[in-house]
Amino acid sequence: MDLEEALQVVGEFGPYQKRAVAVLLLTQLYMACQSMLIVLIGSTPPYRIEQQDEAPSTQQELIQRITFTEDTDSIVTEWFLIKQHAYKVSLAGSLFFVGLLVGNVFFGPLSDKIGRRPVYLTGLFLEVVFGYVTAFAPSYEVFAGSRLLVGLMNGGIGLVCFVLTQEYVGKSYWAMTGTLASMAFAIGIALFGALGYFIQPWRSLATAANSLGVLFFLLSYNLPESPRWLYCQGQTQQAEEVLRYMAQQNGNAAPNLMLQRVVTSKVGVPDNKGTGVMQLVIHPVLRIRTMVLMYVWYACSLVYYGLTLGASETSGSRYVNVAMYGLVELPAYPLCIYFINKHWAGRRKSMASFLCLAGSACLCTMLIPESTGLSVTLLALMGKLMVSAAFNIAYVYTSELYPTVIRNAGLGVCSMSCRVGGIIAPFVPSMRALHTSMPFTVFCLSGLSAGCLGLLLPETLDKPSAETLEELSYPTYSRVLESKALLREDD
Repeated sequence: MDLEEALQVVGEFGPYQKRAVAVLLLTQLYMACQSMLIVLIGSTPPYRIEQQDEAPSTQQELIQRITFTEDTDSIVTEWFLIKQHAYKVSLAGSLFFVGLLVGNVFFGPLSDKIGRRPVYLTGLFLEVVFGYVTAFAPSYEVFAGSRLLVGLMNGGIGLVCFVLTQEYVGKSYWAMTGTLASMAFAIGIALFGALGYFIQPWRSLATAANSLGVLFFLLSYNLPESPRWLYCQGQTQQAEEVLRYMAQQNGNAAPNLMLQRVVTSKVGVPDNKGTGVMQLVIHPVLRIRTMVLMYVWYACSLVYYGLTLGASETSGSRYVNVAMYGLVELPAYPLCIYFINKHWAGRRKSMASFLCLAGSACLCTMLIPESTGLSVTLLALMGKLMVSAAFNIAYVYTSELYPTVIRNAGLGVCSMSCRVGGIIAPFVPSMRALHTSMPFTVFCLSGLSAGCLGLLLPETLDKPSAETLEELSYPTYSRVLESKALLREDD
């Protein structure tokens, strides 16, 4: 039997898979806390500078004249990151996203080569270690360096963690597990806001948030290797052992479970055509898909983080704001589950529609006077709701568009373009200097253009999942544009 038939016998989403996925979802909570850490520990309270006849000649003299008027403990108050040093707070946040970018590119192909489990466990362990370096950093330089390394591990294990939630279960549950992973991240943001309210000293908050990773690492240690990865690597016997163990834990004894043996070409090492990331460039179908998906992920990230940064400037408690902009994402996920499984919507049309709606919400903000602040805020929240839905679908959709043998490499490259959008997003609000509506114009055009480009991709709803590169040449897996690319390649 093939892998999908074996999972039918084992149980596509039995009790064991539910426990394994639950552990991976808890890891998403930890990663969300690390992603949002700088928002709270990098807050700048009001301050005043004692005026004297002579201007301060050194940084030490300036520090002696500064008085913070609010009882806040943050990296700003500890290292006096104000005036000409204020950029260091944003720099630490940018370094985290740089780490995410590099981690996505490096860990994706690595986990395709050596396995999901060792990469996931090693990355989670190192993220916890570097997280404690953040909490106990003796200087800003050590703190900033640790944020880069935490981002590196966060980006890598986030990708592998998502892939594992997909590959432990049957294909019919991919959309649901992908949605649950995104929901867990949003809940993690909200919980971090609550944690910050009760634990306000920045070192204590960083330590508490990071200590969650220790618990989740211990829970993750006994997770098995992905049976899909083992099967696609030709390790059929090991894949059978994992599936039999899952079946036993699910109460579906399958001692005679036997997978179809595959030859080397089946496991995805095509001769003289390159492997991993190079296949995304060389293969005609993958080249088109990757170009479109990279722009879609970039636009999703730009709009998502851009709207988040703009909304976080609203008045009120920063802890409530962090929680609110996490919770506002939750309604997006039931919408995803409903639409992407309907034949008249599917993955492709749903993702494109949500992106266009996000762009339209940004367009509407430009038509409303700035004096009506509440309406602008509601539209911005609506835009984030829509782009969160599109982002969630993009994860699931991208997983289904890439064959198993290079799924992590494809997700890694797409996530890389996503992080580029995250790095650029903080600079978009500064375009208000040109015109007050310029930031929302950028978000609007990004959402609308990405939605239109997404329609070029094939629908994957109720279609078989490609395991190898050779299967992409079958008409079942491609659209007309991709079929033409294959014909040109054959000529």
